[in-house]
Amino acid sequence: MIEPFLVRALAAAIGLAIVAAPLGSLVVWNRMAYFGETVAQASLIGIALAIMFEINLTLSVVLITLAVAALLIVFARQKVVPLDSILGLMHHGALALGVIATSMLTGSPVDLVGFLFGDIFAISKEDLYWIYGGGAVVLAIIAWLWQPLLRVSVHEELAAAEGVSRNVIKPVFILVLAVTIAIAMKIVGVLLVIAFLIVPAVAARPFAATPERMAVLAGVVAVASVVIGLGLSVNIDAPGGPSIVLTMACLAGLSLVYAAVRQRG
Repeated sequence: MIEPFLVRALAAAIGLAIVAAPLGSLVVWNRMAYFGETVAQASLIGIALAIMFEINLTLSVVLITLAVAALLIVFARQKVVPLDSILGLMHHGALALGVIATSMLTGSPVDLVGFLFGDIFAISKEDLYWIYGGGAVVLAIIAWLWQPLLRVSVHEELAAAEGVSRNVIKPVFILVLAVTIAIAMKIVGVLLVIAFLIVPAVAARPFAATPERMAVLAGVVAVASVVIGLGLSVNIDAPGGPSIVLTMACLAGLSLVYAAVRQRG
């Protein structure tokens, strides 16, 4: 008989994999991996605030990631400092502040490693509500804005000329990305959450002739990685989240090798 904690872990990771597939594909197309990483690092500040004020951890992380995403949207509009420099500043600054804040908390010791790399086997029913509820909202928004998001990903100026409002589509996409990072944080942790989004998309890219097929294949890769990674974790007593991400990375590596060999042939 499968243990309840393993069922919850499997359900949570599969739910996240389905949400992450189309979103991760959009992140890859928009070259926003570093942007997502910056928002993910900031979630550690939300964790510290949740523990300090004894509020819901996921809610606190959602609010902080949304605030950081909004701040990045504002900073992206200035022309004095390049955006990648702003991202570098906030990326490391947010992580440093989060680590310091969690280390200074009094009372029960904080499992910093668990927050950095996730603790998928500690998923609760409440976490499942957040993942599936928040995931449903994210998927609905992506489905609704799929074509405008694709157009902006391919060519922003051309999309604007065709009537797509970049000033609306981009911020909505960034806020959706922030929410997804927040609900994924407990599964794979602050440091690996963006890998959960983009690695399946990278693995799917050589086999995808259309954007829709890439999103579907990314979902297949993500779900397969969840099953294999959790099986590996249980059998060798390895951390669940890193085991899933490692499986994704191996599949992505095989996919890129195949693409290189096919291109040479």
